[in-house]
Parts: sequence; structure tokens; C-alpha cells
Amino acid sequence: MAVETIRAGIVGIGTYAPERILTNFDLTKTLETSDEWIFSRSGIRERRIAADHEATSDLAVIACQRALEDAGVLPEEVDLIITATNTPDMLFPATACLVQDRLGATQAGAFDLLAGCTGFIYGGVVGAQFISAGTAKTVLVVGAETMSRVINWRDRNTCVLFGDGAGAVVMRQVPHDRGILSSMLGSDGSGGKFLDMPAGGSRLPSSSETIAQELNYLRMNGREVFKFAVRAMENGAVEVLRRAGLTNDDVDFLVPHQANIRIIEYAAKKMKLPMERVAVNVDRYGNTSTASVPLALEEAIKGGKIKDGDNVVLIGFGAGLTWAGLLIKWYDAKSRGRRE
Repeated sequence: MAVETIRAGIVGIGTYAPERILTNFDLTKTLETSDEWIFSRSGIRERRIAADHEATSDLAVIACQRALEDAGVLPEEVDLIITATNTPDMLFPATACLVQDRLGATQAGAFDLLAGCTGFIYGGVVGAQFISAGTAKTVLVVGAETMSRVINWRDRNTCVLFGDGAGAVVMRQVPHDRGILSSMLGSDGSGGKFLDMPAGGSRLPSSSETIAQELNYLRMNGREVFKFAVRAMENGAVEVLRRAGLTNDDVDFLVPHQANIRIIEYAAKKMKLPMERVAVNVDRYGNTSTASVPLALEEAIKGGKIKDGDNVVLIGFGAGLTWAGLLIKWYDAKSRGRRE
């Protein structure tokens, strides 16, 4: 007798964006730039910036609390917390452990996951495996960033792109006709040099010299990252659909990493999706790295753009270089309960 596979899915979501809004016009006061220059190249009008007292864990905790409330799950029911971030509170302990303590998730294991902006999707894939294997019933995956702390505010090519925020999901077993249908993870370390922060690790420990050389800031070769991103978005989407035996025609909604409107539009065109079926909020948040996909996903859900039974593709790319995709048959317990 065949054993039915445990299917993991998202049963709750929550996000948090800092209160401070930094507009393109604000940036013109300190940079030689303009709203038109920034918007035409990125699609960004404004971004959120963490307050001086806010660290990555502070943003993550609020997003997690809201996700747990949305799912109707108590903190002590959580078995595992995966925090995807490029900007941890400190090298160690893991930011996930700080989040675990603040939440009161006394039964949970916790660890950080580093995969650039792709980290949240990587975390979703990992969390689903714990559930499918039967080693965890409830997994909390959060992507949280304070990118404003690691960018060079004198470099107009990078500082105009990034913002701060957090987004979390609660994952549990869902009915067999719902949940994650397929996933894929990719990496190409040969491109790591195109998006990095050289100092602060064991290769180049922080020092007065690395600070003077501005090596403790994010660096990006925009042209190379753009070329990689358009390939990664298309190839990742094609692969998750292929693994599930589906095609572009079966996709109801796309939630891409919010890095650049031109990349998003390219991915939508390749998948033959109208922009009405693509999540876009890069204009209001900028690139929030690991937080971008959950921020965009929650907006789409609350806006009624994603419904029970929809095929939803999450796709992202980032430093590493990495890329990943998740194909989800959406499970909406609330709407199913109303119908039943």
C-alpha cells in the first residue's frame, strides 16, 4: 500500500516595514541624482529605512508575530525557525535564535540561512523538507533585512536600490491537493564577485584599513547582475513548472523578487503573463532582499489576487550567485472553511 506524501504549504503570513519612508526626492538632497533617473532605471519611487534603534531581529519578530496570528498558531507550537538574512544582528549568535527567544518559541530549533536575496525561497524549500520528512510539524520561515546598514550612501548606483523590511510565513502540512508542487535551487559561485561585501569575515576582518577602503559596504556590478537576473528568473520559472509537469499556461500568479521593474517585466513577458497577474511593489519598497518576496506575496493575498487552488510561482535571485523557485498550489484555509 502506497504511503501518501506529506505536502507542505503556507498557512499564515505576516510582514513588517519600518515607518520611515525615504523618497527619491529625499536622495537628491545628498546625491547627484533625480527621481526620473532612479525610477527609469529601477522602477523605485521610495523605500523604507529602519529606525536607529531597529535591528534585523526587531523587524523579523514583528513579521513572525503577525504570521503566527494569521495562522492561528501559538509560538510554543513552532518546531523550527529559519531566518534568511544578509544583515544579521551580529555574526553570532544566529539572528534566528534571537527571534526564537523574543517570540517565546520554547520548543523550536533555530538557524540562519544565507543565500543572498534568494534566501527566503531557499528557506521555504528547506522548511518544506522538514515537514515532508515528518521531522517538524510547524516551521516559521522569515526573510528580514536592514540593508540600509550595509550600503554606501555616497554610491548612487547602489544606495538608491535597497530598503529595509521583513516578511514571514508559517508552514504546515496541507491537504494533498494543495501546497508545494515543486521547487528548485541554483547557484553559480563564479559570479560571486559581481555582488558582494568583501570585509567583515575571515578573509578580510574589519579594520581601519577595510573601512577606509569602503570594503565593508555592499558592492555590485549592475550590468552583470542584470544579465544574470533575467536568465535566472526565466530559467527558474521554467524549471519548477517542468518538474511539476505544468507549463506557463497553468500559472495563475507570479511573485518575483522585487529588485528592478525591468527584470520583473522581462520575466512576465517570457512567461506570457499580463502584469495584472504579477506581484509588483518595488516602487514603494525598493529591493528589500530576502524580505521582498513575502512582502509582495502578502500584498497579493490581501488584494484578492491569489485564491485557493491557484498555481503560484515564487522566483528569486541574489548574491552567491543564487536563484530559486517554488511552485505552490495555493491553500486558503479560511476560504475553504467558509465554503464548507
